[in-house]
Amino acid sequence: MRGHRVAVIPGDGIGLEVIEAGKQVLEALAKKSGDFQFEFEDFDWCSQRYLEKGEYIPEGGLERLSKFDAIYFGAVGSQDVPDHVSLWELRLAICQGFDQYANVRPARVLPGVNSRLKGADEIDWVIVRENSEGEYSGNGGRVHQGFPDEVGTEVSVFTRKGLERIHRFAFNLAQSRPRKKLTLVTKSNAQRHGMVLWDEVFFEVAKAFPEVTIDRELVDAVTTRMVLKPETMDVIVATNLHADIISDLAAALSGSLGIAPTANLNPEGTFPSMFEPIHGSAFDIAGQGIANPVGSFWTAAMMLEHLGEKTAAECLMAAIERLTASGLQTQDLGGTATTRDVTQAICSDIESQ
Repeated sequence: MRGHRVAVIPGDGIGLEVIEAGKQVLEALAKKSGDFQFEFEDFDWCSQRYLEKGEYIPEGGLERLSKFDAIYFGAVGSQDVPDHVSLWELRLAICQGFDQYANVRPARVLPGVNSRLKGADEIDWVIVRENSEGEYSGNGGRVHQGFPDEVGTEVSVFTRKGLERIHRFAFNLAQSRPRKKLTLVTKSNAQRHGMVLWDEVFFEVAKAFPEVTIDRELVDAVTTRMVLKPETMDVIVATNLHADIISDLAAALSGSLGIAPTANLNPEGTFPSMFEPIHGSAFDIAGQGIANPVGSFWTAAMMLEHLGEKTAAECLMAAIERLTASGLQTQDLGGTATTRDVTQAICSDIESQ
């Protein structure tokens, strides 16, 4: 029997609820299959730990995490910890520490889900986000703090190595899909150094992928195209900040942030990859048992595929689609179901197949 060691970091807020739901679904799949099993290990790396001990990740934590096959991550963020502290001390520490440079966010309208966008059934995108440098490189600083002439700088860093590998990843992904189309998102008209390099490297890499149809869109313009002409896009590649923003738009256009998945990939397998739903810790509904766990299920399907369990991943996606088509939906989708209701329903469906 194949075994997969998965580090589980539920984190904060609804992350605790939806990741537990995801674990239950993964266990149901493993039991039904009989061909593989999971060894989960929970990590209490959360904002409460930070408040109590002054750290999210203990000394030697990343080295310990590196021994796992994958990481299943919930969310980080607390009203008691500044956002820049929680993000940099946990999620970005893992993503950058493990060189998870390809952030992959698929978006489509699942059966039975209603979008506020007319024609949303034509959404079938994968947003590829450069995940290691760019606007989130951490390069910058503040001087003269507290004085009238205080200055803060945030320097975007674009390296040829970083750009070549993310563009090549995006081209390979586009080539593997039926439409074989890739849209470059840029802002090189205004950001004339790093983003001009971003564009130049894209077109250099494109020469090796003649089967892929390419186009280029400024980041402000692409938001209108996502709304008005969703059928014109397939795979989208964008920088760290730009893709962070447009992928949330993509999730909202698809029906809800509660259904959207993410994979933070180290494609070479040098380090474990990390899988997380994109919705964040959602303080306003945390602890109420009404969070939508579908995003954590879809994320689990991406993790299964990464672990080589393609059949199980396909089974889980089919179960997700039967679930949403059934009309059993949480409040974010206009329903009344609880997290537990949805989790029990999909586990029962998996067991009955």
